[in-house]
Amino acid sequence: MTARYDVVIVGGGILGLATGLEITLRHPRLKVILVEKEDTIAQHQTGHNSGVIHSGIYYKPGSIKARNCVLGVRLLKEFCDGHDIEYRLCGKVVVAIDDSEIPMLEVLYSQGKANGVPGLRIIGPSELKVLEPHASGVKALHCPETGIVNYQKVAEAYAEDFKQNNGTICTGTLVKDIIASDGGITVETTTGNLLSKYLINCAGLYADVVADMITPGQNTRIVPFRGDYYMLSHSARSLVNGLIYPVPDPRFPFLGIHFTSRINGEVEVGPNAMLAFAREGYSVSDFNIEELFMTVSFPGFWSMASRYWRMGMQEFFRSVNKTAFLNSAKRLIPEINATDLGFKGSGVRAQAIDRDGRLLDDFSIDRSRYAINVRNAPSPGATASLAIGRDIVRIAENTFGLDDHKD
Repeated sequence: MTARYDVVIVGGGILGLATGLEITLRHPRLKVILVEKEDTIAQHQTGHNSGVIHSGIYYKPGSIKARNCVLGVRLLKEFCDGHDIEYRLCGKVVVAIDDSEIPMLEVLYSQGKANGVPGLRIIGPSELKVLEPHASGVKALHCPETGIVNYQKVAEAYAEDFKQNNGTICTGTLVKDIIASDGGITVETTTGNLLSKYLINCAGLYADVVADMITPGQNTRIVPFRGDYYMLSHSARSLVNGLIYPVPDPRFPFLGIHFTSRINGEVEVGPNAMLAFAREGYSVSDFNIEELFMTVSFPGFWSMASRYWRMGMQEFFRSVNKTAFLNSAKRLIPEINATDLGFKGSGVRAQAIDRDGRLLDDFSIDRSRYAINVRNAPSPGATASLAIGRDIVRIAENTFGLDDHKD
């Protein structure tokens, strides 16, 4: 027997859960279900997140990222305060290693001020030594409102509130096909069919696959990038007080090797960024021929590869050569050594590219008669999850007329 719902949300990561929570808060009479292919929620991008509460300095003023990051920080802190979830505003320094990086540092400062990030200051080497005694640089941007949290716990709290609002979560449920008709959408899954008026696609690493079930032949493709990182040994954790980042290269959407304090007291070093051979490829040996073919058969992939192949080779070398990785880390903290780099882990980032090979830098959300697709949800997706969830629900209200469908 086919179960009937008003809204089906595909994807049990932090953004899908935030969207479901927002719908049930604004439209408590709607029947909403969230389906997740894994046995538990938040297993991939959310579960492998470094836990940074971003402040909003990296984002072009007026972008969706910029509009939602500062608001998202406030909403996230309020949510954590109300649910007894630990977070810490440990602050971040973005360090210019030499004078050539100062202009980009000033760009970040200007962007942050335009985006409403509080407390930003450009500081000199003496004040940098007060904040981070072991960091080395000629200037730094201090972001005191940057923080850390466990996003797995945040996502679990979103899920509990969603269920308390009569939302339904079905884990272990893989979407096999989506069929649209005048009566709505039929979602065929491994645990049965769901008939819904509307669908919201928050499938993360598989957002394009789900979108193609609705409207084949789309102009973007998710390309998975694996980020490898080390953890500082227990004795070396004292080298880092908060978060220490390099000045990013504006040509790439990645932030470079940095030091990230974790809410559990650990300190992460990394990540790099290299092509993964599977959507959930957390090691260099993980290989999925079907998913790799989807990547390399997309026209935009080869345009991207021709543009960034040198960077790709550097990232690959740094992934397999610990000395190269260490040398990148030593640019920020010169006294670190190989014995300080302990357990190695990884995460996979879903990066959307278009047919011209351009990396989509901002959120990308499209809509049709029955469906909304979140095609690209990059950082600061976790930080801004409640704010972005509000945006998605507003789009759903305008597109679907949710107020008219409270059965």
